[in-house]
Amino acid sequence: MTSAGRFAPSPSGELHVGNLRTAMLAWLFARSTGRDFLMRVEDLDRARAGAEEVQLRDLEAVGVTWDGVVVRQTDRAGFYNAAIERLTAAGLTYECFCTRREIQEAPSAPHAPQGAYPGTCRNFSTAEREIRRASRPAAIRLRSETHEWTVDDRLHGPYTGAVDDFVLRRNDGVTAYNLAVVVDDGQQGVDQVVRGDDLLSSAPRQAYLASLLGLPVPEYAHVPLVLNRDGARLAKRDGAVTLGDLAAVGLSAGEVRDMILESLGLPGVPLGDALDSFDPARLPRKPWVWNGHHQSTLRKGA
Repeated sequence: MTSAGRFAPSPSGELHVGNLRTAMLAWLFARSTGRDFLMRVEDLDRARAGAEEVQLRDLEAVGVTWDGVVVRQTDRAGFYNAAIERLTAAGLTYECFCTRREIQEAPSAPHAPQGAYPGTCRNFSTAEREIRRASRPAAIRLRSETHEWTVDDRLHGPYTGAVDDFVLRRNDGVTAYNLAVVVDDGQQGVDQVVRGDDLLSSAPRQAYLASLLGLPVPEYAHVPLVLNRDGARLAKRDGAVTLGDLAAVGLSAGEVRDMILESLGLPGVPLGDALDSFDPARLPRKPWVWNGHHQSTLRKGA
């Protein structure tokens, strides 16, 4: 199987410059190492009508191209179910009947990080499970055999994070993100994962799950986010931050692409031409702050 990188947006709305920057970085990482680049739409949970088409159009507009067809998670239930069945057969899953409130109010296990599942349902008897099934549907959790796992990140180095009994399938029947992304990457030959560093803490869980499923752990590179002027993660509410919004104030997709590349210390050129200057070791390690004045600054410098 050919090795590959990927970008995997959720079709919940238009991509903003932070999303586009991460996509461009994922493309540069993959292409600079001779990998294929895949596009996967993570539509299990949040999908807005028409959003996927707009996202793919905007990605192409800044030079992000991909190999093969676009894959959608909603078409992949068979792969996810098979993985859960394998884990269940190995005694590595259990039913969980807890609500979010019950988990929040439950006392934490000793030395467990905040928010970790306390194991309430882990050792229920058959009779206890039957009683609870009568009142509410069950989620499926991993029966983890470790409390932490270490991954090696291209930008952050070794990173050790907590691993609890995380959800594999929600109680509404929807496959959880942590399982879906691991199964997808393994089945698609993705051996390089480039994404925002807000997801670094999830990498140990995913790498551990990959090891249980006999899947290779990808090379990780968690890249800095784009923040607004208040230091919060950039969002649509921060004004002109999507290609559509920026076009309305006079910025073309090419100008936005150049602006993003320059924020990475790369020349403002077509994305393929930036490959010659791309060096992961020289990438900025701090977030890029979008202050709302980039568009006027760019026009003045034109």
